[in-house]
Amino acid sequence: MPATSGSAPLFPLFVDLNGRRVVVVGGGAVARRKVAALREAGARVRLVAPRLVPDLQAEVDAGRLDHVPGPFMPGHLDDAWLVVAATDDDEVNATVAAAATQRRIWANVVDDAARSSVQVPARVERGPLQVAISSGGGAPMLARHLREKLEAELDESWAGLARLLARHRRLIRARFADTGARRDFFERVIHGEVPALLRAGRDDAARDALRAMLREPGARRRGRVILVGAGPGDAGLLTLRALRVLSQADVVLHDRLVSADVLARVRRDAELVDVGKQAGTPGSADAHAATQARIHRLMLEHARAGRTVVRLKGGDPFVFGRGGEELEVLAAHGIAFEVVPGITAALACAAYAGIPLTHRDHAQSLLLATAHARDEADTLDWASLAAPGRTTVFYMGVAAAARIATRLVAHGMSPSTPVAVVENGARPGQRVVLGSLASLADDIRRHAVRSPALLVVGEVAALAARLGWFGQAPLGVPALEQAA
Repeated sequence: MPATSGSAPLFPLFVDLNGRRVVVVGGGAVARRKVAALREAGARVRLVAPRLVPDLQAEVDAGRLDHVPGPFMPGHLDDAWLVVAATDDDEVNATVAAAATQRRIWANVVDDAARSSVQVPARVERGPLQVAISSGGGAPMLARHLREKLEAELDESWAGLARLLARHRRLIRARFADTGARRDFFERVIHGEVPALLRAGRDDAARDALRAMLREPGARRRGRVILVGAGPGDAGLLTLRALRVLSQADVVLHDRLVSADVLARVRRDAELVDVGKQAGTPGSADAHAATQARIHRLMLEHARAGRTVVRLKGGDPFVFGRGGEELEVLAAHGIAFEVVPGITAALACAAYAGIPLTHRDHAQSLLLATAHARDEADTLDWASLAAPGRTTVFYMGVAAAARIATRLVAHGMSPSTPVAVVENGARPGQRVVLGSLASLADDIRRHAVRSPALLVVGEVAALAARLGWFGQAPLGVPALEQAA
């Protein structure tokens, strides 16, 4: 009779197999996977099989595994705590399950829930921390799917946190004898700076922070600021780390161009503050046209109140995002911070427009530049930007397009050099306008290009006519072909 018959749910249980005998019946690839997992748990594994795959045979030859050659016999289970039937022979598997039931030994028959008295769940492991998922044998693919989602959700800092808490277990129990107080302490640890320090590779600082919390459990939580790159706007291009951080935020200070799709990933009860600076309106009284000084003040104010502050920036915070300036302010005021990179606009917009920024035949180097203001445009190294065999991407260059084209041509770049203007790159409303340096300013006026947009200058820009794959077909292709 199968031990899992009826409608009763399985009882989840973690078993200590260290030093205990486990019999694995079978010598193929499935048996090899089971043996590896059992040995990690410290089990004394005995293989029963007429033949073994080469990897298992090598382990036996090295004396690391017991092997009983030949067919399974019930007596092979006499000293076992657990048996795993991993053969492709139903009759053998049934014999193993029956022998185990007779001896009251737990049995797992791979891919056969009806004959198993114990099932091996899908697992996510982070050091000593294990998460087990089971569908009761009814839908193993669903359990595997959930495991994959958890694999993405739980980063490796959880392993370090589990080890750190295990080392301080006695001290924690002594400090918080009451279960409720201990639970509150763990909540503060998990949502505080200790995991952040572990993610940053600062294990000693994480240990010191935990001990400080034990010494002064009533101390106010230290705030921190996390600079997060939101990428070009498509939430599917957020990094896993960015998604995790957005779910932990108390306050999110976001740029104007961060998409609603990305903001929808923020924790529901987090405070959202639009701190975007409207291009072209310096000093505007509009509530959404914040100055950089206000951004600095808000970061400091919320962090000092013990909050987790996410400074959410379009693209990557360190590529024309003033992220360095903001970190300098935080460092000067002793505020803890970390940085989560994002996909910068040059990479995302070019990829979605079908423009390889480097190409063996056309461009062996890449330059990123900003021409947002006249003084910035005048200080650029135009001779370098105009050099052959490279691609130059101009951020915030729409308003300065005529000046950019004039300077590049003046420094030796051919007026027929291809240019792609990518508007709303990697977003549903993406437009790509193709032309040349000679036609750039007219192309922007004719197609009413608006920010956010960037300019890709170089031979690779022409490839968008053939390689563009996202959104509507590129505009201005005939003009580009004529210029070429």
